[in-house]
Amino acid sequence: MHRLLLFVLLALSPFCPAAGVAAQFPDHPIRMIVPQAAGSSTDTLTRVLAAALSDELHQQVVVDDRPGGALTLGLDLAAKSPPDGYTLCMGPIGALAISSHLVAPLPYDVERDFQPIALVSRGQLLLAVSPTTPFHSVRELIDYAKANPGKLLNASSSNGSPGHVGGELFKFMTGVQIVHVPYKGGAPAINDLIAGRVQVMFESLNSIAPFARSGAVRALAVSGDHRSPGFPDLPTIAEAGVPGFSAPTWAGVIAPAGVPQSIVETLNAAINRAIHAPAMNQFYATIGDEPAGGTAEEFAALIVSDSKKWGEVIERAGIRLE
Repeated sequence: MHRLLLFVLLALSPFCPAAGVAAQFPDHPIRMIVPQAAGSSTDTLTRVLAAALSDELHQQVVVDDRPGGALTLGLDLAAKSPPDGYTLCMGPIGALAISSHLVAPLPYDVERDFQPIALVSRGQLLLAVSPTTPFHSVRELIDYAKANPGKLLNASSSNGSPGHVGGELFKFMTGVQIVHVPYKGGAPAINDLIAGRVQVMFESLNSIAPFARSGAVRALAVSGDHRSPGFPDLPTIAEAGVPGFSAPTWAGVIAPAGVPQSIVETLNAAINRAIHAPAMNQFYATIGDEPAGGTAEEFAALIVSDSKKWGEVIERAGIRLE
């Protein structure tokens, strides 16, 4: 009898995994939190990525928009989720390297409570001016601003946005006085730039690129370390007369701290493949951003270095959320 029972157990063992052996990850849908509203540039990027990533992982990646609290509500939800790889979050530069210097006290610590997974996108800000202005170069803008301190209005999508802090870095490095005007979103700010109610704006390419291509706003330069593939004829701000200026943007996937390393590696590899899918390539080409990728460790290092940089800019400019 004992021999027969042993024989049956051995025969069935390939079909009955032993207790405690984890199922193959992932074995059910994954939630991807977006800390901004539906229709935002971060939401759009996440939805294109989620479709490509679903194909790579053979499980659906569901986008969950959780805007509010200067990007902190969505991140707080992610930080407090189980570290099992089934809750991810798209972390733009504003959420991971800027907001932490503006919102106090935060309900989480970026470096302690999150596990970077992979950088998804590298982008740039576009320095644009109203077509009602006479400026056709960065040098003309700087010369006018120096001769007319406080007369130009610089729109941004919000206090503490990448465009806001990028503009503050520009003002510091050029010694100009331009009045910052925060809006509640990029769309109304761009509308006022088109109409000439404000004259200058630093805005992410994925928001303002269509208006620059149509001529509704006048593009002067991009903010990164190299020219944008979407606007190859535009110089960088550094090339155009502000040596050393650099204000690139980025976004990447994070998870709650404590996700097993094997799952981090699985997700990282899948994202590195997904960002080169045809739909992702088309998306990057449309907005002028570039696929990023790389290791989780490289993404973590970028968060630390950019947080230090923008923290110094915020402190020097005295930026406060109202």
